[in-house]
Amino acid sequence: MGSHRRTAPSSGSGRSAVPALGLLAAAAAALAAVPAAATPPGDTRAEVDRLYQEAEKATEAYNEADERADGLRREIAAAQDGIARQQQRVNTMRESLGSLAGAQYRSGGLDPSLALLLSDDPQDFLEKASALDRMTVHQAGELRRLRSALRSLSQDRTEAADRLAALERSRRAVAAHKRTVESKLAEARRLLNSLPDGERAAWDRATRSARADLLGPVGAPASGRAAAAVAAARSALGKPYVWGASGPSSFDCSGLVQWSYAQAGVGLPRTSQAQRYAGRQVPLSEARPGDLVVYRSDASHVGMYMGNGQVIHAPYPGAPVRYDPVGMMPVSSVTRV
Repeated sequence: MGSHRRTAPSSGSGRSAVPALGLLAAAAAALAAVPAAATPPGDTRAEVDRLYQEAEKATEAYNEADERADGLRREIAAAQDGIARQQQRVNTMRESLGSLAGAQYRSGGLDPSLALLLSDDPQDFLEKASALDRMTVHQAGELRRLRSALRSLSQDRTEAADRLAALERSRRAVAAHKRTVESKLAEARRLLNSLPDGERAAWDRATRSARADLLGPVGAPASGRAAAAVAAARSALGKPYVWGASGPSSFDCSGLVQWSYAQAGVGLPRTSQAQRYAGRQVPLSEARPGDLVVYRSDASHVGMYMGNGQVIHAPYPGAPVRYDPVGMMPVSSVTRV
């Protein structure tokens, strides 16, 4: 989601859910402290801009927490599969050892010296006894090793489950704060809609303002996959912005970029902060269609360059996927995938 370039970037990296919680709480408290009926028009516009920026930072923190949780789920599933295989091996060995014990019991459990004395072929008995002894020692050692591995895997699974539970709690907390901010944003939008037409138009122009001197000559996409991603992004025009959505019917800013490149067969990270490093960084003056344009010093917003000084991006709640000038807010970096 966007805010116009006159809004100073907030501090913080936006790379974890914990800082986002404080930012969201501060944003919600700040708006709640401003009486709706008495808010001056200029202050209303600035407050909406600021809240959009804070909410987007929280959305990216939510996306990161959710992505990490998914990774942990996969790790836990793999660990459980490994444990099941190890358990099966242990069971097989136990059955083998049980069969050996049963055979010894059925033989009467004779003292080895007596069995040797009664054997028809003492040499054959000694060879079998030696082999049996080696087998038993080997199996016992294997069982000890497998039990040790099983304990280790069980401990890993417990630790991973604890981490997943913590991440799930964090994700729910971020989601709860997002709902709070969303309700405040709805109130801010109501105030904005109550402004005269001229004031509303001025705010809209400010959010889509740009500098015309940022870009060099327009070029073609840098690769076939960039061209395919551009086509996918264009097909998403008009789709709604939704918290944490990554297509195909709704998007947030990084979700749109991830989905567009997925249609080109390229896997990108989920968050704008990680997408910033998903390729080679180039100067904005050399941007070509398909390049990722990352905004603000905390990389909390991202769009896709389309040429002619425009990007396609998912701006903020209430605004669909659309074209906007590339200089609509401070550009942090440009990444060529």
